[in-house]
Amino acid sequence: MPDKKKLTVTRLRKMKQEHTPIVMLTAYDAPTARLADLCGVDMLLVGDSVGMAVLGYDNTLAVTLEQSLHHCAAVKRGAPDSFIVGDMPFMTYQISPEQALANAARYIQEAHCDAIKLEGNREIAPTVHRLTAAGVPVMGHIGLRPQQCLVEGGYKIAGKTESAAEALFNDARAMQEAGAFAIVLECVPAKLAKEISESLDIPTIGIGAGAGCDGQVQVVNDILGLFTDFIPKHAKRYANLSTEMQRAFTEYVDDVRNRRFPTDANSF
Repeated sequence: MPDKKKLTVTRLRKMKQEHTPIVMLTAYDAPTARLADLCGVDMLLVGDSVGMAVLGYDNTLAVTLEQSLHHCAAVKRGAPDSFIVGDMPFMTYQISPEQALANAARYIQEAHCDAIKLEGNREIAPTVHRLTAAGVPVMGHIGLRPQQCLVEGGYKIAGKTESAAEALFNDARAMQEAGAFAIVLECVPAKLAKEISESLDIPTIGIGAGAGCDGQVQVVNDILGLFTDFIPKHAKRYANLSTEMQRAFTEYVDDVRNRRFPTDANSF
């Protein structure tokens, strides 16, 4: 396994300057976090995607602050030396900058995250500024924003028109000027994402935004093949654990039914 030093926001910016791709992956539990950290993943995102990936919700909107903090703390216990980003759930930061600061503080003080992530365009910049001024590192998230799925009528590619592309440029600059240390670009055309990345001093982390971003993030369930009914276009399956788990469960059921398990070797 590769040796790894504790990552910092300063080191992340240096990685961009050195053209070193940044590797980010979601994690929701201690064992997964430990394995990802051992394999050299730079950052672990405890995404609000936990709602769909783990908790069985139809979207991310039902995830609560307490649920998010619970999973962040688990990930921290599994990978105490990793750079962990807590993803603030729907309506935990939109009401006011003061609400956002109070809730963000819990990620730092209780869950021991290294940073928080929040979705939003340039209108959320005052909140980003308030958090960073108080000492909370903030990762922005523009482009396709899952927390807007009801308003948008689903999940749609962002920045496809000239005006939409210009708006994304303005959003990215606003996030940088407000003090964000990095920005997630989700489902943005590859050419546009590359241009945005090259225009910024801070790193961009792409998901469905092409290879021109400074780093990439994926949902761990997607790359491990834990979902059987849907494979996002932006994801690549590196394993097919769904099939392997079903095989193991079926074999276990069969062994117990036919009294092949436990054997003397499994008994005291």
